[in-house]
Amino acid sequence: MVLLRQLVAVDGPARVRVMLDVRAGFGRHPAADLHRTESGWRGASGSVRWHWAGLPDARPDGDGRLVAELTVPAGGRHDLVLAMGEAVTGAPDATTCWRRTEDAWRSDGLSPNTIAERDVRHAHAVLRGMSTADGGMVAAATASLPERAEAGRNYDYRYVWIRDQAMTAQAAATGANSLLDGATRFLTARLLDHGDQLSPAYTVDGDSVPAQRHLGLPGYPGGSDVVGNRARQQFQLDVFGEALLALGAAERAGRLDAAGRKAIEVAAEAIERRWQEPDAGIWELDPRRWTHSRLICAAGLRAVRGIGDRWAGLADALVTDAATWGTHPSGRWQRAADDPTLDAALVIAGIRGATPVGDPRDLATLQAYVARLTCDGFAFRFEHEGRALGEAEGAFLLCGFMLAIAVHQHGDTQAAVRWFERNRTACGPAGLFSEEYDVAQRQLRGNLPQAFVHGALMEAAAVLSRPAAADPLRPDPVGLDTTG
Repeated sequence: MVLLRQLVAVDGPARVRVMLDVRAGFGRHPAADLHRTESGWRGASGSVRWHWAGLPDARPDGDGRLVAELTVPAGGRHDLVLAMGEAVTGAPDATTCWRRTEDAWRSDGLSPNTIAERDVRHAHAVLRGMSTADGGMVAAATASLPERAEAGRNYDYRYVWIRDQAMTAQAAATGANSLLDGATRFLTARLLDHGDQLSPAYTVDGDSVPAQRHLGLPGYPGGSDVVGNRARQQFQLDVFGEALLALGAAERAGRLDAAGRKAIEVAAEAIERRWQEPDAGIWELDPRRWTHSRLICAAGLRAVRGIGDRWAGLADALVTDAATWGTHPSGRWQRAADDPTLDAALVIAGIRGATPVGDPRDLATLQAYVARLTCDGFAFRFEHEGRALGEAEGAFLLCGFMLAIAVHQHGDTQAAVRWFERNRTACGPAGLFSEEYDVAQRQLRGNLPQAFVHGALMEAAAVLSRPAAADPLRPDPVGLDTTG
């Protein structure tokens, strides 16, 4: 890994104090084995070797840190290069690194034809920064930032969730080819390796996520020091449907190879074998026969019908089965046979094509969701018994952007744009989104940046730039705007 920093004296000369403090193992291993080199310093921290170039006059401070002071003349620039790894022998040339970095960003070819073009480019940059060369994209770049203070809801999201990767791939299919290709490679490899035993999440190298544990270090205020994740132990049926949706999007974009087509067969066969089992579902809850899991698998099977026509019957069977126990007496979808409540995931399933455009259950679900699970222009996942919206958890920004897409698909573009604009305000000063947003306190909640939120913004911006499909069967889009 190489980190680049450049000091620029914009207005007059700049006197700068620089400190390097490398501590691997969550701060347990200060720098050791320090040696001055011709261009800077080299050292070690735990198993990590590093080489720092750009300040050969830096000096150790006695506690593993290197400190230096320098003056950058007016209009001048000064480069710092830190190379880290288990076999680092030196730091690369700064000029070469900058040129390669700039060339790589320019080569992506993203030309968004969307609303909110600047935000789309920013989201795209964030997602590329969260992706490895092999395509794995972490769900978030941080761990243990609490969603609620002292509530035990802080997690480690520095792993690749199959669902999140697949959702982002569908967003990338709007023109971000490098993201789409990387996601396709990662999903294909995991499906071919593990088949119907696909894990919900992996490390960026495709290995198993470590067991959840505490480090014995101070956590963020209101949280604790959690690393690893319990999702590794779960069966989540819906990830097969999401993977099919992503691979189908890659095929339609002309970017799926033979291995990807084989992965489609593997995912479809996994659904065929396991669709009647209880699963943890999209929100990683106790095992149940979740309606969304069956519907999203049906949507995935329909998305690849041009590649595997034999799966159309299975998709129909999934929807028919879900309808027998997952239809609420009011005519909308409900979460599970024993849970008649609403869920944002059921709106997402409607977007993805589990049922035909104009299905009255989808519109009834959308209208009920807007009426009961939105507040002040923001959307929530599901109802928490006995607790008001925003009390148990924050608004879920993924759901807000997906809601904008759903409302647009049902013909109310004006309301859709309002949902979109409201949710894209819920970012920090750096333009980064977390998973949740506290509407009352106007604060980000949980880890950030959250990949699938940035992906959802990209997808919604692309969808809303196109006219809503004119379909004579599309129901009247009444009751889909409560933003104002």
